[in-house]
Amino acid sequence: MTAPAVAIVRTGLVTSVGLGAEASCAAIRAKISNPTQTRFIDSGGEWIMAHGVQLENPWRGRTRLTKMAALAIRECLDDKPRRDWAAVPLLLCVAERERPGRIDGLDETLFSELQKELDTEFAQQSLVIPHGRTSVAIALSHARTLITEGGVSEVLIAATDSLLHWTTLSAYERAERLLTPTNSNGFMPGEGAGAILLSIARKEPSLFVCGVGFAREPATIDKEEPLLGKGLAAAIKNALAEAGCALHELDYRISDISGEQYYFKEAALALARVLRARKETFEIWHPAECIGETGATSCLASLVVTEAACRKSYAPGQGVLCHAANDRGERTAIVMKFTEP
Repeated sequence: MTAPAVAIVRTGLVTSVGLGAEASCAAIRAKISNPTQTRFIDSGGEWIMAHGVQLENPWRGRTRLTKMAALAIRECLDDKPRRDWAAVPLLLCVAERERPGRIDGLDETLFSELQKELDTEFAQQSLVIPHGRTSVAIALSHARTLITEGGVSEVLIAATDSLLHWTTLSAYERAERLLTPTNSNGFMPGEGAGAILLSIARKEPSLFVCGVGFAREPATIDKEEPLLGKGLAAAIKNALAEAGCALHELDYRISDISGEQYYFKEAALALARVLRARKETFEIWHPAECIGETGATSCLASLVVTEAACRKSYAPGQGVLCHAANDRGERTAIVMKFTEP
């Protein structure tokens, strides 16, 4: 292992099926879904369905992202005195810059607007990480460095994202990537926010991040070349090497897969490339079936769901592989184990 494991000690999650981690995870465990009609119509004249978060007011744009992120962070830091928040770096994960219809100001002003909403300031090591679905793994790697080498005792990772904008929906609809009555090979758009607090010192059993791996896939979803799954397989191997274990030693998988055949095929190909011992079962969880495609929030939702499943003893085991991918070819994998400190 190249870096000490860090523990997920607190969580927060805001989704279309719950405004808190407990409610969201319970709904996801029960396979509850809550899609509703948007204000937009697809090319076939049908209303586009989506997983929208039910906030108290119909905020839009950056304000909506700020409100969702603030809810998740407040839940995550609920038992931490407000005066101590200033010592905690915040790694804020948002949509990648190439995303169609990306909201303006995510890199420049969202962080300051969030601090104003929370009436606090976070530590100077704070960053905005604009890599979409792979942002959280990048944040985890950076958080471990801050904790183990930067003299920081805790790091907060938060994510907020929404695909429910017409410019975004129309671009994906034209590319035939939305799930509609005439297209089964697509995803249902969603939105949400989440937060996790990381620390290295724990006195009770916790979910530890043991390995993080990165790689690139040249055969991205918008290219014609054949998909071989080499990028995701490489990311998984890198994460396993850091964790010091083999894939067959883990108990299940959880992913940001949201419905498109491309990403299901990639997960299957990567598994075939890495798994070297027979397993009777190796199930894969994908929270997007309940909360939709939530962009930068998707991987963080996977971590929160995993933490709840391990803490409440309904996970298939104590070792889990989480993997995520974005459309521009970035691939990430995270190995976690629920153990004593």
